[in-house]
Amino acid sequence: MSNELEAFLEYIIVTKALSKRSVEAYTNDLTQLEGTLSKPLINLDTNEVLSVLGEYANKRTLNRKLSAVNAFFSFCYKSQFADEKNHFKLSKIPKTLPKFLSFSDVKNGLSLIDRSSWLGMRDYALILFLYASGTRISECLALCREDIEGEWLHVRHGKGDKERMIPIAEVALQAMQTYLNESTYEKDDVWLNYQGKPLSRISAYKITQKYLGVSPHVLRHSYATSLIIGGADLRVVQELLGHASLLTTQIYTHVQKQNLQDTVRMHHPLA
Repeated sequence: MSNELEAFLEYIIVTKALSKRSVEAYTNDLTQLEGTLSKPLINLDTNEVLSVLGEYANKRTLNRKLSAVNAFFSFCYKSQFADEKNHFKLSKIPKTLPKFLSFSDVKNGLSLIDRSSWLGMRDYALILFLYASGTRISECLALCREDIEGEWLHVRHGKGDKERMIPIAEVALQAMQTYLNESTYEKDDVWLNYQGKPLSRISAYKITQKYLGVSPHVLRHSYATSLIIGGADLRVVQELLGHASLLTTQIYTHVQKQNLQDTVRMHHPLA
């Protein structure tokens, strides 16, 4: 690994405080590129970079790797390791509406859960919490009891190590409290497995897949979609989701437009 790449990785870990998964993605993408061409990344020219990355047919994978390269060269320019800042244009990807569930879908899934057991209470509370908070699964699983402050959730370790406050529906808080009251484990972590250890991402995925047929992230999309359909302001949704940029949240405007169109068709006399 070149000295410049080591400095960049230290920068995103210490200064940018990126998540472990993000750091791993940057590391894998950049070391792979540097290793493939057997020369320091900072010495690569445009043609060399594109000759390697051009092999990726999946545009999302390609864009992720190009974004990593752009971030590296931007860092090198700002740190005066390079006289010029190379920048690669990302491929255009058609915007598609994220998969989401309706409230009826969520209720139907919840009705399948046997809440006579402690684990059933946990599964019920977990799904309700994800739908009521819109948190990322990593944020949800990092939850400690002290993070619930009255009717608010204090997200202490969001993406980019940012904090935010989210109001939580009473029904979700009640379900969580019922689950915690039945727990025999005295731990700060809220979500536990049958051994009393912190619940893993894989286990959380299995729970939502079992009852809803989707990943936990679809519940985050469902949360945002429900708010938009209900008339919530896009910037408020941005704040609740913890998006750094409004551009990320704007994908939900497709739902907003569709909802307006359906309303006109249903209620306007000329529709």
